[in-house]
Amino acid sequence: MSSQETFNQPETRAIELDIEGMTCASCVNRVERKLGKLEGVEASVNLPLESAHVTVPATVTDQQIVDTVNATGYKAKVRQPPAPHTRERHTEHHHVGLTPAESSTDVTDHSVHANTSTHAGHVAQAESTHTAEPGTGHDHSGTAGGVRQHASKRGTSEHAEHGTDGSAPTEPADHADHMSHGPAASTLRPRLITAAILTVPVFAISMVPALQFTNWGWIVGALALPVVSWAAWPFHRAAAINARHFASTMDTLVSIGVIAAYLYSAWQLFADPRMTEHPGMESMSGGGLYFEVAAVVTTFLLLGRYLEANAKAKAGDALKALLNLGAKDATIFVDGREQKIPAEELLVDDVIVVRPGEKIATDGVVIDGASAVDASLVTGESVPVEVGPGSQVTGATINTSGRLLVRATRVGSDTTLAQMGRLVSQAQTGKAPIARLADRISAVFVPIVLVLALVTFLLWLFFSGDLNAAFTAAVAVLVIACPCALGLATPVGLLTGTGRGAQLGILIKGPQVLEDTRHVDTILLDKTGTVTSGKLAVDHTVALNGHSPAAVLTLAGAVESASEHPIAHAIAAAAREATPDAGTLPAVDEFSSAPGGGVRGTVALDGTRKTVVVGRSGWLEKNGIALDSSQRDELAAQENGGATAIWVAVDGQAAGIVSLSDTIKPGSAAAIQRLKHLGIRPMLLTGDNAAVAAQVAAAVGISPDDVFAGVLPEGKVDAVRKLQASAATVAMAGDGVNDAAALAQSDLGIAMGSGTDVAIEASDLTVMGSDLGQLVQAIELSRKTLSTIKTNLFWAFFYNAIGIPVAALGLLNPMIAGAAMAASSVLVVANSLRLRSFGK
Repeated sequence: MSSQETFNQPETRAIELDIEGMTCASCVNRVERKLGKLEGVEASVNLPLESAHVTVPATVTDQQIVDTVNATGYKAKVRQPPAPHTRERHTEHHHVGLTPAESSTDVTDHSVHANTSTHAGHVAQAESTHTAEPGTGHDHSGTAGGVRQHASKRGTSEHAEHGTDGSAPTEPADHADHMSHGPAASTLRPRLITAAILTVPVFAISMVPALQFTNWGWIVGALALPVVSWAAWPFHRAAAINARHFASTMDTLVSIGVIAAYLYSAWQLFADPRMTEHPGMESMSGGGLYFEVAAVVTTFLLLGRYLEANAKAKAGDALKALLNLGAKDATIFVDGREQKIPAEELLVDDVIVVRPGEKIATDGVVIDGASAVDASLVTGESVPVEVGPGSQVTGATINTSGRLLVRATRVGSDTTLAQMGRLVSQAQTGKAPIARLADRISAVFVPIVLVLALVTFLLWLFFSGDLNAAFTAAVAVLVIACPCALGLATPVGLLTGTGRGAQLGILIKGPQVLEDTRHVDTILLDKTGTVTSGKLAVDHTVALNGHSPAAVLTLAGAVESASEHPIAHAIAAAAREATPDAGTLPAVDEFSSAPGGGVRGTVALDGTRKTVVVGRSGWLEKNGIALDSSQRDELAAQENGGATAIWVAVDGQAAGIVSLSDTIKPGSAAAIQRLKHLGIRPMLLTGDNAAVAAQVAAAVGISPDDVFAGVLPEGKVDAVRKLQASAATVAMAGDGVNDAAALAQSDLGIAMGSGTDVAIEASDLTVMGSDLGQLVQAIELSRKTLSTIKTNLFWAFFYNAIGIPVAALGLLNPMIAGAAMAASSVLVVANSLRLRSFGK
């Protein structure tokens, strides 16, 4: 979409709703349908979370959305963001432990990073407000560098959550209180206990002649009355609310069945007071009492709802645990002394003191100290990471040894932990196409069942003339035909799967991703940072044209220090180590870069200003720097040895070559084998030369024919398109800015968590760790979650397909039907809960 087209589109925003009173998939479909009738409004409603994600045009107010939901018989409210925390800023503590030069550099670096992230967020927002379709997957239009639809929902949501006043976004912890549909377990418990206590004697007296006594029917009727009225009130209330709006849900079926059984029995008893005059005597005129049916069905359904509510709460435990990982307090420097404050009051650039054993309170950069940080709670990787000055650290990770001073770079809703929670929460509110099929079926299901129950009653009465048999069959049809399991099948599976993924450091962006992982047959793996460690180290420097190796390395390091590429980091680090002046590099200005090409800048060294160009051969040529044959031979010699060779040119002439080497991650070869076992063809994609690529491919077990070497960023997109054109369904894994376009183009984009915000934004799956084995685990979890959802839906459909005919034929007692209906929902949830043990 062009910029002009973007600006011509109507502005939209996204809001989150909490909705009370929904009990089944029919409710979900009804709310979505009503909201969808408002022009420009699109809604995705989630039953277990009792929430809705609504995309709203500027012409529609929040109040109109709330009123529309309320008019359907449910109670809605817009989820409000919490008031932002503020505190007085003390400037004295900002640069504790820093030299002026270090302080200036750090703040500048952070500012650039923040601006880049903000820009990326606005791009995502612009895309999402015009192309996002809640609940759908992403398009594969493949615009290079674009952001796929469902990925950009994140931008939309963040924009909406910030609100018009710029307040902090709503934390996804709100979802933690909405893990059950219908009444909460605490509300159901007293009704269940009461129903159970009264139902036991009702059932025993009605079914065991030895326990019956004179006029036992009246006592049983009196005992059953509180059960079918007060205990069953949640069903009756929901049915009445829907009836007022000429709608029906599963509660309609339950309410009608229970009331019919009780009133029919009461009518029989009043019509023939003598029918229980003697023990063992029930009817003298062909009638029958069904007080025990009404009571037992109510008790079973309440028990099912209660177990379901508890089980769904467990399904949300993973997200709750994720959101509770963060530190509650932080120790900061204020006016030269330490002060403890709540973590939510931290501001960007605060200097935080982190002692051994403490959690790092927020995302930041280490400015003093050295330690090992345990990031397993966030990334899923068990090996602590060594950190020192300049190292990036993530909030909620644990400092295991030395004392650290950390400058906060992200706080509040911008932290990695908050973003993880937001991504997981948004994924849980989405819908896969298979779930929407269940919703459509549920929308017409209840009216059809009501008609079937009536037809069953009339046919039985016509052909048998037995009122009792006709009534029993009709009530059994009403009770057995519950679409509740259909409504729970997808969201509870998704809730558990995404929650477990978050615990393992795997973020699944939405339900469509699950479908995508099932079809993937080819995966492109970016070499640097994915298959290899990405921590390049300078082997040696070759000097040309009269320059010294030290000068070449210093000039290259000065320019590369302004870049975020792993090669740039390695060259800058080597240059600092080789600099005698306390590791300080010359200042650089007029800096520019080209993704995958190189960098350029002006450096002041030895009293003169030099124009330095660092990068590939093509980058030097673009900058008008010619290379002769002997220089090219030197480059080839370096590359043939398996090194990554980078040109350094000074003032228009080649000055030298910096050679770097990378190491293969320990688990890469095993992960490649696991990908093959999953039926996925691994392919290596790299900007490095063919010799380096072939060396790495051979080491990890990738075929030489499956290597793309010397590929620039636009070439990565072309590689994905080429494979897609050959009918392959392509996944792409990468971690850098130059991978974002290919991630967006691929059928399944996987960002490694050590990468950039842009890469994560463009992807479908995010692996917070840097281990390739975790990437394989992400695909396995996605497939397992989809398999669980499909199993749930199969049994939910199968249950109704078998249960209704059996009940209509009079082969199913209503009490057994009630137990079976309750069990169906509980079993669907229990099956989903098995995902909690994935990876253990």
